[in-house]
Amino acid sequence: MEEISIKDIEGINIGQVENSEGGTGCTVVICKDGMRAGLDIRGGGPASRESQLLNPLMAAQSIHGILLAGGSAFGLEAATGVMNYLEEHDIGLDVGVTKVPLIAQADLFDLMVGDKYARPDVKMGYEAAKAAMENPNYKDGNYGAGCGATIGKIAGGKTCMKSGIGSYAIQVGELKIGAIVAVNALGDIYDHKSGKMIAGLLSEDHQSLRSTTEVMASSIDVVDNRFVSNTTLAILVTNAKFEKSQLCKIAGMGHDGYARSIRPVHTSYDGDSIYAASVGEVKADQEVVGTLGADVIAEAIKRAVYSAKGAYGLPALCDLELGG
Repeated sequence: MEEISIKDIEGINIGQVENSEGGTGCTVVICKDGMRAGLDIRGGGPASRESQLLNPLMAAQSIHGILLAGGSAFGLEAATGVMNYLEEHDIGLDVGVTKVPLIAQADLFDLMVGDKYARPDVKMGYEAAKAAMENPNYKDGNYGAGCGATIGKIAGGKTCMKSGIGSYAIQVGELKIGAIVAVNALGDIYDHKSGKMIAGLLSEDHQSLRSTTEVMASSIDVVDNRFVSNTTLAILVTNAKFEKSQLCKIAGMGHDGYARSIRPVHTSYDGDSIYAASVGEVKADQEVVGTLGADVIAEAIKRAVYSAKGAYGLPALCDLELGG
């Protein structure tokens, strides 16, 4: 098993656009020939588009793109921009009079940083698709959907940290598995190998970390609204051949990677979602891919935190001597 770049997985193009001043952006993975895909949503507050297409009972057997974006539900119009670009380039489901690109989208809540009125829109989605197809530009860090990502928000904005988007990929023989994760969690981030907390809820003086779980456990009083900028989104991609039902299961197994790396996770105030996409014909065991996929996702979460830079008055891990 060896590490490769997410860009080494053939059949996909990845593009990103961000509004750094506004604190939002989007990341799109496009497969012009269509990719089989599944979805598993574990968080209680998702903002998504065309999710039902990925239900194994639905007729469509493939889609043409998966878009991760900021802006909460306001940002869902960005997929229209991706569709416009692909239609212009004759990519999509042939319906006779035109080709309809099928684009699934999930958004995270980043309205608390930058400008709350800066949201991914049709233009940004178009530019992300153009970048993917003409000048693939994926990078880890404060880019694309990770532009406004933050973590450790149980005590509010003054003690949370800047996060970002991260990737990790491996190859085992002919099999390739990779993940892109935009980490915007309510909870803290842990190293999935050592179990050590590496980022998240800061102390009041920003000199140490506090456990979100312990802070939550200090009071059992009902809190009416913790909907303050959450949701972790992932796209798991493999060149193994699977159908939609299998990919939904693999996406579900991928949530083990979330659970190893984020605490707490899958709360009612997160929209935690994982897409799993098949873009090849390699024969591989579903359980092996799902198990390795969880590991890949966990490592991508770690990379997102380590690659982030401080912004919007919030420190990132690289700004503090807290990591390990």
